[in-house]
Amino acid sequence: MCQMSSSVDVKAETGATVNAPVLTDNTITAPVFFNYSLNTAGHEPQKPLATETPEKQLEQGSTADDSQATLHDHTEASRSLKNKLRRDYKQILVGNSQTGHQEYLNKIYTDLYVVENETGGRVNEHEVRLIESNHNRLTAKEKPIKCNDMFKGNTKVLTMGIAGVGKTVSVNKFIFDWAEGKDNQDITFIFPLPFRELNLITENCSLMELLHEHFFSEDKERPSLPKGDRKVLFIFDGLDECRFQLSFTEGGRFTDVHKKTTVSKIITSLIKAHLVPSALIWITSRPAAASLIPRRYIDQVTEVRGFNDEQKEQYFKNNSSPEVAENLISHIKKSRSLYIMCHIPVFCWISLIVLQPLLGRESNEKTPTTLTGMYTSFLISQQQQMKEKYNRDNPEPKDNAMSFDQIILKLGKLAFQQLEKGNLIFYKEDLEKCGLDVSEGSVYSGLCTRMFQEERAFSDTHVYSFVHLSVQECLAALYVFFVNKDKNANPFFPFWKKMTQKLSTKPLFQLHKAAVDKALESDNGHLDLFLRFLLGLSLESNQTDLKELLPGLKLKTENVKDTVDYIKKKIEKEKSVERTINLFHCLSELKDDFVEDIQKTLSSGNLSADNLSSAQWSGLVFVLLMSEETQEKFELQKYRRSDEAVMRLLPVIKNTRRAL
Repeated sequence: MCQMSSSVDVKAETGATVNAPVLTDNTITAPVFFNYSLNTAGHEPQKPLATETPEKQLEQGSTADDSQATLHDHTEASRSLKNKLRRDYKQILVGNSQTGHQEYLNKIYTDLYVVENETGGRVNEHEVRLIESNHNRLTAKEKPIKCNDMFKGNTKVLTMGIAGVGKTVSVNKFIFDWAEGKDNQDITFIFPLPFRELNLITENCSLMELLHEHFFSEDKERPSLPKGDRKVLFIFDGLDECRFQLSFTEGGRFTDVHKKTTVSKIITSLIKAHLVPSALIWITSRPAAASLIPRRYIDQVTEVRGFNDEQKEQYFKNNSSPEVAENLISHIKKSRSLYIMCHIPVFCWISLIVLQPLLGRESNEKTPTTLTGMYTSFLISQQQQMKEKYNRDNPEPKDNAMSFDQIILKLGKLAFQQLEKGNLIFYKEDLEKCGLDVSEGSVYSGLCTRMFQEERAFSDTHVYSFVHLSVQECLAALYVFFVNKDKNANPFFPFWKKMTQKLSTKPLFQLHKAAVDKALESDNGHLDLFLRFLLGLSLESNQTDLKELLPGLKLKTENVKDTVDYIKKKIEKEKSVERTINLFHCLSELKDDFVEDIQKTLSSGNLSADNLSSAQWSGLVFVLLMSEETQEKFELQKYRRSDEAVMRLLPVIKNTRRAL
């Protein structure tokens, strides 16, 4: 806090005196603004001190009066823009636009763990793999930074982060803090342009038309762009959601802010600094799409890692009672994979919804301990919530109303078809292809209060998405499992093979085999989590919940031993550590004892690395990677002193703070 002493007269550069309070023991790090009024009692008004060179401040041929008028226009327009953004960003939607509710951003915002990440480029891993490999990891090269400090010294920043980790919320907080006058006040204008909304602009336009149409409601508010460096910030959120081509190789410089062209050309020209060269640029993206922007156009790459361990626990304490929070944390810590997933804020939210009512009971037998169990319980809780709301609002339901299981299957079909294409956002035509009428999409989209969400874009066109990629993957697995059980069909087989597949005596094993093969073929592992869910749903212990979700599902107990054996054979042959790790997660979902046996042998101290098979080596790596102890310190000599041991255990060595 500032300490104020009495006012004193101080000399100004012009020779006038200023009566001002003295501030002591302070360092002022934020921008300082002076309000002045013209003195009409016989004194000439002083010109404002220039913060820019005359060349930057004035256009060629303009006068000082013109410059002052432009400065006044920019100030007024900036104030108008801040008012608009303050209204737009002070609250954040929890759920969807039909059935969700607004929460004040300042109330629910929790600081996220953001680090400098100089790797950049494409990341060929499923996002859950990234969470698993990066959890609890802070190397000497990784420097935590605050979002509001992102542009201290940088003009173009790319922020990566997996789906649901908090990129958009971080952007919203940055914008809101600016609009509130708290941070980054040296920036005159901030223009948020999310890709999911830019996708909807199909006609050519100029940059100024785009900005005027979406940010300034009246003609008198429409300013030119200021000439000074770092005065304008363009934010392009969700590069991975871009559905048009971004070409950085086209020749020629596009420099006219008033000339019409494609949205794609406007964006690439801004990033290449041909259009508004002095502007700041902020792009957010999931890791797999980061390579769409050539690295030479980016000053700094940052990564949002979600919650660290302390923030996870703080989240549960903030959103429940101390006793419930303690039980939740204790339960989740029993399953390393669940605890790691809690780095994703959305997964913490799902865990809270599922576990809070269950942990209060005397018996914890039905409390889920696997990813599949957690998500199936989440779907059931959302279905029950939807039923209660629908029955309350519609005491006399319509004859043609879709049943709840029909809605789930239609959403599952949408989830699977779009997952195969790698899409996270959908439009009206995508829903209609899966038999979801847009009006039905509005009513049931929450499946329904929070699982499927609807947003209104620039042009009042609606944009749809699942609340998180993992929810999409779970619904996709549910749909594929149902199609296999109900129609004896395999969505992974081409049409001509479907008839022969129907003759198979083991249709479920054939489905698992095809899904395992398909997941292993993927360059970036985009079907890895889907595969875990599909296998988990096949377990008899999860099928009571399945019957609750899909009452029409005809189930018969089938042995998954063939699937387990097939996965173990794949582990023996697979050379990729990442793919092997996911196959072990699959065995865990199937509750196989292979990993458990290695853990027991390891803890007993009887493990000898001399005669380990390839699968056992892979199992050892998996167990050590999941171990909290090896995150801090890993002692290689405990296993075997050899080049082979070093190569086999390299992933563990990379993921520890200290290796001996």
